Amino acid sequence: MYEQRVAGAALLDQDAGLSPADLAAKYGLSVSGKRPSLGAYTRQLWSRRHFIVAYATARLTAMYTAAKLGQIWQVMTPLLNAAVYYLIFGVLLGTRNGIPNFVSYLCVGVFVFQFTQSAVLSGTRSIADNLGLIRALHFPRACLPIAFTVIQLQQLMFSMGVLGVIILVTGEPVTLRWLLLVPILLLQSMFNAGLAMFMARIGAKTTDMAQLMPFIIRTWMYTSGVFWSVNTFTHKAPHWVALILENNPALIFNDLMRYSLMTSVPASSLPHHVWLVTLAWAVVIGAGGYMFFWKAEEEYGRG
Repeated sequence: MYEQRVAGAALLDQDAGLSPADLAAKYGLSVSGKRPSLGAYTRQLWSRRHFIVAYATARLTAMYTAAKLGQIWQVMTPLLNAAVYYLIFGVLLGTRNGIPNFVSYLCVGVFVFQFTQSAVLSGTRSIADNLGLIRALHFPRACLPIAFTVIQLQQLMFSMGVLGVIILVTGEPVTLRWLLLVPILLLQSMFNAGLAMFMARIGAKTTDMAQLMPFIIRTWMYTSGVFWSVNTFTHKAPHWVALILENNPALIFNDLMRYSLMTSVPASSLPHHVWLVTLAWAVVIGAGGYMFFWKAEEEYGRG
């Protein structure tokens, strides 16, 4: 015991002149809550992929437990939206004129856009609504907006069966183009996750953003060809306006999904270099949103 005390005193004498930074470097200490490098953060996130899926599945299961129809609302919500839009825009405003198989055209647009809409809205609230979890457990905070994107993807996959029935009933055949669903959903999921992470950081700092986002999303929906054909406007609009509208990512995902599921939508209706543009949107927004979110990692849950 005496020898241990002597050794401890000697160590204290050696460290007496060192600054806190020098002491941390000497003994391999690091700042609590320090943001890891991008590579280390990505490895941590990948190691928790099972947690992300399990958390998303649990949240999705609990989402409709209080409703008598339960999980059926996953399908009923977009169907009811489509019915309302058909009545207002298709019948009263006549946007169905000139669009073959308007019912399928509308339903695909509603289902696909709702995937992006729900991912962005839930991503905006993902940090502010889960402060208890963030402060109680240590994990990469990007798990939350990604998990909420997975929830919306699961909802969309559940709804795709009903959408397929609608498309078949309205006269569209099953073709090899249906296989394009896989890359389209993959690219849209990357885009949605990046946008959800981008908005998660903003929503964590500015909680009022959650109140503003529904109005922004609704405006975006009106310019994304969900229930009307953008081509009826772009051919007479100024070139720069037409260029912006045609490269709107929500419109591109809608048009690609319609092209894959509906023979009445020809390839000529798609924007030029559509796959290259879609890939660019997915990579830029996906990677950009991820890095933007990571740079504020140590700030989430504080204050």
